[in-house]
Amino acid sequence: MAKNRRINVQGIDIVVFEDDKDDFMSLTDIARHRDSERSDYILQNWMRNRSTIEFIGLWEKFNNPDFNSIEFEGIKSMAGSNSFSLTPKRWIETTNAIGITSKTGRYGGTFAHKDIAFEFATWLSAEFKFYLIKEFQRLKEEESKTKKLEWNLQRTISKINYTIHTDAIKEKLIPLMINIKQKNFIYADEADLLNVALFGKTAKEWRDENPDDKGNIRDSASIEQLVVLSNLESINAMLIQQGIIQAERVLKLNEIAISQMKSLINSTVLNKLK
Repeated sequence: MAKNRRINVQGIDIVVFEDDKDDFMSLTDIARHRDSERSDYILQNWMRNRSTIEFIGLWEKFNNPDFNSIEFEGIKSMAGSNSFSLTPKRWIETTNAIGITSKTGRYGGTFAHKDIAFEFATWLSAEFKFYLIKEFQRLKEEESKTKKLEWNLQRTISKINYTIHTDAIKEKLIPLMINIKQKNFIYADEADLLNVALFGKTAKEWRDENPDDKGNIRDSASIEQLVVLSNLESINAMLIQQGIIQAERVLKLNEIAISQMKSLINSTVLNKLK
């Protein structure tokens, strides 16, 4: 779960967090637009409406394979009656819903997927919903710019390491007085050594498996793989300087790639860039 962010809509601070690449907003905060002291009461009033039940139920059917449709139908049949009431906790526990969730702690409260949050905002105020969408769009644009800067930085680091890597190849692996064809073969051979160590296949093998893809094996790499590739280039340059033969280097680099990928997959820092 990503770090909490905040947006301010007409003087109301609203917490937003990202879960599995989906954005969730605090319904508790949004409800304060109507009544800052009784946000839970406002939220329960919204949830007892039949139109609300139908919307959040439809959202779950489209997005949640484990949604309990039988329990949902029972709740929907009671919606609208004077005695009917529904809390977020009851909705979650009864139907196994994922579109609405609860958090405890400093930034606790009831949260909902942005689709549901916008629906709640519509019920509160069309004007408030308008500004909520505008502020959310601004937040996503800022995050996109930040990710682009960080991505370009990583690309630059990768290019620098590539220069170090090719310089080591020139110094240790390329014999003097060879022709262009032989020189390029050695470069390609070393590049494929890294491809095999990280991707488990050569560039040609990847192209044969993906004939319709216009890019290459590295263009399709994930950010984790690009980070590891950048590291492998530097490590391979060091191993070349040490005079270690290619057959031994590819095994060592593969071990390092496996270890680093395992670490990066669970990295909270890297997850923020996705």
